[in-house]
Amino acid sequence: MSTQKFDPNSAQNLLEIEKQFAVKAVEHAQTYWNLLEKISPRGLKLTRLDDEIYADTMSSFPELSVDGYAKLIKLDEDWLKSESGKKRWRTFINAYEKTVKDFNFGSLIRTDARREYAETNTIFGASVFLRFYAIEIARNRLGLNDRAHEMAKEEAEKEAKEKEEEEKVKVSGKSESEKS
Repeated sequence: MSTQKFDPNSAQNLLEIEKQFAVKAVEHAQTYWNLLEKISPRGLKLTRLDDEIYADTMSSFPELSVDGYAKLIKLDEDWLKSESGKKRWRTFINAYEKTVKDFNFGSLIRTDARREYAETNTIFGASVFLRFYAIEIARNRLGLNDRAHEMAKEEAEKEAKEKEEEEKVKVSGKSESEKS
């Protein structure tokens, strides 16, 4: 075993580790979508620091409050990934290093609050838990996720109906085969 110190700046990206991060991020997104289905976003608490994170987000990024919260409704990926955006977000995120578990772990964020998670509506590369919390707590508080809540409920109801229909077909299929 090597006694050299690990240097994250010179470490190689291992495909298997990246896949594991992606799997965790997708699981997190599915869990969040399931929460949106069951709980009204305005009453949803994501962390014990929601109030602090919300206040800090809105004061650190006042541009999110402009034009009816347009930049919260539809995220501007170029703004998030710009040099100045990265620097501002890094400062914001690092302030929670000691208070939020996995604060810098990768996550998926919907680029458009009016749509569900999908390949064309998701950012991964520039997303960490703290940014996810900042954006989603603000969206929830401001009612910007109300439509997502309705979509998630509709989707769950549709899936439940489909499952019920499948069960009816199975039961009726068995009874027909039992008659013969």
